[in-house]
Amino acid sequence: MSFEPTTVGLDVHARSTTACAICGPTGEISTIRLSSDHTQILGWLTGLATPVRVVYEAGPTGFALARTLTGAGLDCVVAAPSKLQRPSGDRIKTDARDALHLARLLRLGEVTPVRVPTPAQEAARDLSRAREDARADLMRARHRLSKLLLRQGLLWEGKNTWSWAHHDWIARQSFTDPALQAAFEAAHEQVLMVRDRRDRLDEAITQQAADPGWAPVVERLRCLRGISTVTAFGLATEIGDWHRFTGSSIGAYVGLVPSEHSSGSRRVLGPITKTGNTHVRRLLVEAAWHHRRPYRQPTREMRARWERAPAAARSRGHAGNHRLHRRWARFDERGKKPSVAVVAIARELAGWCWALAVVQE
Repeated sequence: MSFEPTTVGLDVHARSTTACAICGPTGEISTIRLSSDHTQILGWLTGLATPVRVVYEAGPTGFALARTLTGAGLDCVVAAPSKLQRPSGDRIKTDARDALHLARLLRLGEVTPVRVPTPAQEAARDLSRAREDARADLMRARHRLSKLLLRQGLLWEGKNTWSWAHHDWIARQSFTDPALQAAFEAAHEQVLMVRDRRDRLDEAITQQAADPGWAPVVERLRCLRGISTVTAFGLATEIGDWHRFTGSSIGAYVGLVPSEHSSGSRRVLGPITKTGNTHVRRLLVEAAWHHRRPYRQPTREMRARWERAPAAARSRGHAGNHRLHRRWARFDERGKKPSVAVVAIARELAGWCWALAVVQE
């Protein structure tokens, strides 16, 4: 004789966890407040009527609890918070009500799960995101320094900013006012320190990307223009299992598809949704700009990348480079704004990345 499973919703916080269980055979609801200790949570779950299914929202507490429960043989789902349905008239929010809401959605099969990475995959993703944070910090530090100099009437007249020549020019600047000199030295020091941190993370990513667990997909993604080792590693760690998607659905996952508000015979397409993974979307848009330049023959650097990739990836990457540049050329001929065209190129680039990631060697 089969019974409905006992569904459990967990509202997980850093120091406490509120659990709500809906007993499968009887429908009885029980709520309890537990600590954040995984052993205590697991002990309470094992005392419920089997089989037990557990759900909690993805959040800052990570996936350690899901790994603990799954390792103990329980069916644990980590829900995507943006996909949880909530009544518009529900204006009371408590931990117990949130846990009950999760348990009911799981019982109805209305929970959209997120992929739970392995500890190694999560560590690699943290490395990629640390590099992204360093890039953003460096950009802000450079802006602060350049604007401080600009307020003093000092403007770099050279060709390339933040080149070695530019840094030498900055190092030669000095001010008679002690307060201004101290502010300048602090801003310059911050730029140098963050740049060194970014470079160290680049070296760590290069080493990690050579690991057998990441090297195959990284080498295949590098067959496309604009995708360096750092970019390919970031895409690989954020996407994880590429087989979850298709060439058309991956664009929606990274928020590069148009929004839509249609009713009846009226169909209105708006700007891109900007949902999903922000980091992946930024990497794709940044890489898409590289395809605006003409592409006739692969450069020496591209040939060196192709030597490390299988033949099928080389062929597909070459075709992708040609097609993406042709699309850029058509957009330019039509007078399309570059800021709009690059998003369309990034959306198609996501499909080419998917094709390379899943290609058979």
